[in-house]
Amino acid sequence: MTVEHEHELEGLKAAGRLVARTLEAMGKALEPGITTRELDQLGRQMLELEGARSAPELTYNFPGATCISVAPDCAHGIPDDRRIEAGTLVNIDVSAELNGFFGDTGASFAVPPVKPNIERLCRDGRRAMWAGIRAVRPGAKLNEVGKAIQTFADKNGYSLVTNLASHGVGRSLHDDPAEIPTWWEPGDRRRIHEGLVFTIEPFLSLGADWVEEGDDGWTLTPPGHEPTVQYEHTLIATRRGPVILTLAA
Repeated sequence: MTVEHEHELEGLKAAGRLVARTLEAMGKALEPGITTRELDQLGRQMLELEGARSAPELTYNFPGATCISVAPDCAHGIPDDRRIEAGTLVNIDVSAELNGFFGDTGASFAVPPVKPNIERLCRDGRRAMWAGIRAVRPGAKLNEVGKAIQTFADKNGYSLVTNLASHGVGRSLHDDPAEIPTWWEPGDRRRIHEGLVFTIEPFLSLGADWVEEGDDGWTLTPPGHEPTVQYEHTLIATRRGPVILTLAA
């Protein structure tokens, strides 16, 4: 989607704030003993209270309001009755439609006690995402985003999952541009234009460079069960720099 009118910007901001607040609340509720279904119910209640609809349910008939992945799973996990254990790495992805506009955000959380390498992975997952965000400017090539993330990952000894990409968002959950690599793709000649709305969501890993779909048809897991994190913001490219839509405040 490309923002052309003020009401579009306001609609996107409202959707972005809502999914950000929902993710924040779910992260705070995450503790040993809680089930992923209970977490998902919290997310559903927050979305529906504001009149929003779960984007994965609406778009793909996903069996849950949010995606909650418990390590070694790293994406598209289905909420169920499993209980979170201490020391577990959990990814929560929240996306929703509000008044015709979509917001999409996600983060990985390490439930204490946290091993030093996992704590560092989580910290650097956020840093990798922000490296990509800082590369956003109208006129730049889209692959500058992936190049910045790849440079960060290589410098710090990480791998990147290369069969999960960022994407356009706005009037639908997955809008144009359909796939935006979060790794360096030198042949990608597409450019960022002013007003373009898209996500940046690298999957930073301790060794994995792809994920496989599980028997449930949804859950994605590194084949070697390597610890993998994802952090995601939705943003708009503007002349003054990227405007982050998925901030809770």
